[in-house]
Amino acid sequence: MAITFTKTALGAALLAATLAAPAQDKSARISDGVVKIGVLTDINGPFMDNVGKGSIVATEIAIEEYKGKVLGYPIQMVTADHQNKADVGATRTREWFDRDQVDAVTELGNSAVALAAMKLAQDKGRMSIVTGAGAVRISSEDCTPNNLHWVYDTYSLAKVGTQSVVKNGAKTWYYLTADYAFGHSLENDGKRFIEAAGGQVLGSSRYPFPGNDFASYIIKAQGSKANAVAIATAGLDLQNAIKQGKEFGLASGGQKTVAMLMSIMDVHGVGLKDAGGMLFAESFYWDLDDASRAFSRKFFERTKRMPTALQAGQYSATLNYLKAIEKAKSDDVADVMKAIKSMPIQDAFAKNGKVRADGKMIHDMYLVRVKTPKESQAAWDYYTVLETVPGEQAFHSAAESKCPLLKP
Repeated sequence: MAITFTKTALGAALLAATLAAPAQDKSARISDGVVKIGVLTDINGPFMDNVGKGSIVATEIAIEEYKGKVLGYPIQMVTADHQNKADVGATRTREWFDRDQVDAVTELGNSAVALAAMKLAQDKGRMSIVTGAGAVRISSEDCTPNNLHWVYDTYSLAKVGTQSVVKNGAKTWYYLTADYAFGHSLENDGKRFIEAAGGQVLGSSRYPFPGNDFASYIIKAQGSKANAVAIATAGLDLQNAIKQGKEFGLASGGQKTVAMLMSIMDVHGVGLKDAGGMLFAESFYWDLDDASRAFSRKFFERTKRMPTALQAGQYSATLNYLKAIEKAKSDDVADVMKAIKSMPIQDAFAKNGKVRADGKMIHDMYLVRVKTPKESQAAWDYYTVLETVPGEQAFHSAAESKCPLLKP
């Protein structure tokens, strides 16, 4: 599907805003006279609530805040479902670049899809902006000069989500892990930080992804007597594992449940009765400050739900991509990357953000606790922020990275 923001077929208010937009900057270098953004996401799969149509809405909001034009040139958006298949994602990305003249492909909420799209973007001289995938290698050993990695990675989720918990008494851990690359990465990174903080991982169970019966794995976790049970999966699998853990009495037996990747939609799906008290790392909360609330109100008006961190991150990445084009007066990848790496990133999503030479956007992260039903005062009042972790502490350092763009 394609959405074009121009003067035709607009309501009176949007038409007035468009007419008030700056005239076309003839000195700008905009390929084909259009800035075209492709949102490649999971529309009907297990992660659709965390990204999907919400990420498309978030992109629309960012474009509308630019009144549909940058430097006087129209902004267009095209969207597609990658079905969580790298080959499907690669085929659509190639079509967008070769046939549809898409300038930047974004969202890419699956690490295999993201890596395939990044390679194509580099080969075709276009841009990729990963907001939905978390493999560290995206901005480490597989980094490209044409790619941005915006929201989170398994390193930051594992570090923020485990170290403070260990320091507060959870010295022993057991992992319930999705048996694929992303799950393995969450577990491996988590083990590293647990041990660095003085804790110990007693064992792990890996289940075939996707799955819905976690009984045997939960029984093993209980049998380990670990202080904390870490669930290294996402989406509907995470929700089912939490609910079944509650049924089997993990919390009542004194074991903390720690999600390695959880969103506000997962909390909503599980419910505060079962999720209350859980701890995890987050990169966004709608009720954090005035800017986050303002964006979230716009999002809620269209979706009747609050945005996830990935959806808010998609808004932020799109907005800053357009700002960089405006700053560079060009949509050429090298010009845009130079501009965006020179800009402070501060918006509804990102606090104290900056883009590093490897394309990693460094920003504050948060350790949150899910409120109990008694603690929640209103709809979507789900989190208590326990700790704010500065980006330089949350994400891997330049010295730790394997990205050649950071080497002398």
